[in-house]
Amino acid sequence: MNVRDCLRQYCTRLTAPLCGAAALDSARIAHPASSIRGRSSSDRDSQPGTEIAQAISGARRWNRYWTLGSLAVIFLCAAGAMAVGRFTISPRELAAVLVPGAFPEVEVSGQVRTVITNIRLPRVILALLAGGGLAASGAAFQGLFANPLATPDTLGAANGASFGAVLALLFTRNVFVVQLAALAMGLAALAGTCMISRLNGKSSILMVVLGGMVVSSLFQALVSLVKYVADPDEDLPAITYWLMGSMSRATYQGLAVGIPLILLGVALLFLLRWRLNILSLQEDETRALGIDVRKLRIMVMAASTLVTASCVSLCGQVGWVGLLIPHVARMLYGSDNRKIIPVSMGLGSAFMVVIDTASRAATDAEIPVSILTAIIGAPFFIILLRRTGGARL
Repeated sequence: MNVRDCLRQYCTRLTAPLCGAAALDSARIAHPASSIRGRSSSDRDSQPGTEIAQAISGARRWNRYWTLGSLAVIFLCAAGAMAVGRFTISPRELAAVLVPGAFPEVEVSGQVRTVITNIRLPRVILALLAGGGLAASGAAFQGLFANPLATPDTLGAANGASFGAVLALLFTRNVFVVQLAALAMGLAALAGTCMISRLNGKSSILMVVLGGMVVSSLFQALVSLVKYVADPDEDLPAITYWLMGSMSRATYQGLAVGIPLILLGVALLFLLRWRLNILSLQEDETRALGIDVRKLRIMVMAASTLVTASCVSLCGQVGWVGLLIPHVARMLYGSDNRKIIPVSMGLGSAFMVVIDTASRAATDAEIPVSILTAIIGAPFFIILLRRTGGARL
């Protein structure tokens, strides 16, 4: 059995529970030899679902261990972020505020409660969601386009959301209006990319990527135009600082708008992670397995764009997370998207919490998050290239 037959047989078994018996039968009819070649008579006479059951059991064990480990790491990072800063809070005070009645003997001042509940807790929640969402979107785009340099802005969603936000900042400082404008323009960027990709009547990966580049460049030019006409004394500083990315604007009102959208997009990516492996095959082979390639691409792109636009509307543009974190996850656990997506979520959440904590605690003046992600991400990516030679990206 050659490598192609092995990969086809693996993908057939992988998609059988998802696509139904029709996909499995069509794959067996199209490639009958690959399903029987290399097997002994005892293997052919055995139960066909044994190997699938073993794979599912192993996946469940892995999911259980990874979930517990990632939750523990994320909890420690979040607790440390809420305790560390220019205003230091002891672990007992933090536990007394977050878990009422846990330490009744600890007296907590009103100032400490305000810092934890109104300032640091919303920032930590936003950092967790933004980091996990951007990392999952980057991993999904890299798997969808089979491009290791794909980022959440591949389809222009980040620049579209940035244009909507800076346009709203010209007229109002209302956080709710800015978020809605950013989200609307991010989704409009996706619609524009899809329209451009189907100009010739067909939608291929190349046309989608080229359409995303055109839309991204267009919205980037519009952002520059808004900055040019903005008031240099009032509007321009707010626009510039917003574009640099920061968690300081986190409020419970804003989170109430962004959290459901981010969770919805991340949940869709998590459920579709099984099928991202199938897209590594050629398009005709994928169709032979009974997968609707166009529908799957639209679902992945819509979910990733929803997450990206929501994150940008809440905290501005934050680079390198969607590019760097999936490569780290791939170095640790290989190229299986069933593992890459959840691993990227956990690593991205922890990474963003650490970066946000460093941005507000390193100096007296808060450093924009995108600056720190670039300072840390660029050297790490160079080390990654040197270790792998670009072969495993």
